[in-house]
Amino acid sequence: MPRASTRAPFPFLVADAQHRPSDDPIFALNAEAQRRARAGESVVNATLGALMQDDGMLAVMPCVSEVLRAVEPRRAAAYAPIAGEPGFLSAVIGDLFGNGELASWSLAAATPGGTGALHHAIVNFLEPGDALLTTEFHWGPYQTLAEHTRRRVETFRMFGRDARFDADAFHGAVQRQIATQKRALILLNSPCHNPTGYSLDSAEWDEVVRVVRAAAERAPVALLVDHAYAKFGGARANEWVEHVAPLVGEALLLVAWTASKSFTQYGARVGALVAVHPDADERRRVTNALSFSCRGTWSNCNHAGMLAISSLLNDATLRARADRERDVLRAVLDERVRAFNAAASGAGLAYPRYEGGFFVSVFTPAPEKTAARMRELGVFVVPISGAVRVALCSTPARDVPRLVQALAYGLEAAGK
Repeated sequence: MPRASTRAPFPFLVADAQHRPSDDPIFALNAEAQRRARAGESVVNATLGALMQDDGMLAVMPCVSEVLRAVEPRRAAAYAPIAGEPGFLSAVIGDLFGNGELASWSLAAATPGGTGALHHAIVNFLEPGDALLTTEFHWGPYQTLAEHTRRRVETFRMFGRDARFDADAFHGAVQRQIATQKRALILLNSPCHNPTGYSLDSAEWDEVVRVVRAAAERAPVALLVDHAYAKFGGARANEWVEHVAPLVGEALLLVAWTASKSFTQYGARVGALVAVHPDADERRRVTNALSFSCRGTWSNCNHAGMLAISSLLNDATLRARADRERDVLRAVLDERVRAFNAAASGAGLAYPRYEGGFFVSVFTPAPEKTAARMRELGVFVVPISGAVRVALCSTPARDVPRLVQALAYGLEAAGK
């Protein structure tokens, strides 16, 4: 057996990789909550972004599991086309835009979940060193994806003094990016924003369109709608489509679509990046670029997952069943949203408009201290800049009063 050398080793990792964190902080908090629960402690775990039943079990849609099992084994085992199964790609486009004009102008590439869609957008619509633009409150892995691909993240103030989307801050940030990097990739996660739960209303979408349209007169602008939680939005969850439609052709419209939340299949890693443009030559170039990126990263995606989701989207009977099963889960989540709004408003908590979705954020001047004090009470939330993120998707309605009491305690302690 060879002896281990005592000589000081060379650094094998490149400089950028030598000091990266080993674990996502959300998963680390979730692990701590689970350890304390296994030890017999009464715990409220509002950290992980997966929809859980009131009994603590992961919520799944039975029809999805059945269709996955029904996929013909040899088809599932075969390589999928590099850019994705054609029936899956067309089904995703139809899910977003139906059979209208936007659908006829759309192309798509399969990705491992919404994260893969974000990756493809960043590497194809920003130069190395450029920055994507998003709201000050945003999903943490936006930063990870940007850094890993040699890009950056710039943000703008999300809420104005009226607690609504700050269109003026958005306008200023877009104009600054156009002036400095001569292009813009804008990521907006709505409906059901992660981490705040905020959904843009019609007037706010109109403001977004106004700002993007003005910027697109000066430089190439891509607007990406992160669609991850949209199926759990309210009755107006699809209104964004009619509002952004007039932008198509002036700006590039992108959509990060995923089955993770909408079909409760987080582990299947089935997603797509959809791009919309009326010019056929532009669509051909984008199609080629996305296919090249697929080959250069994951090569191809989960074939069985794509075939199953295609069936669920294309077969009218299966789609209706999936919609019914999702409606049951949405009702569970909506009960928690109502319970939180009632208790939180009574406790005087400061948080954005919250109409539906997996998360809500409660503002605090000391997020880490607030979350730490809450953990003393056995209640786990995720500290983020300026707030703590509360995953109601994993919090039974019966635990909401305890959750809100812990939030009030944590906020009071943080203010001292």
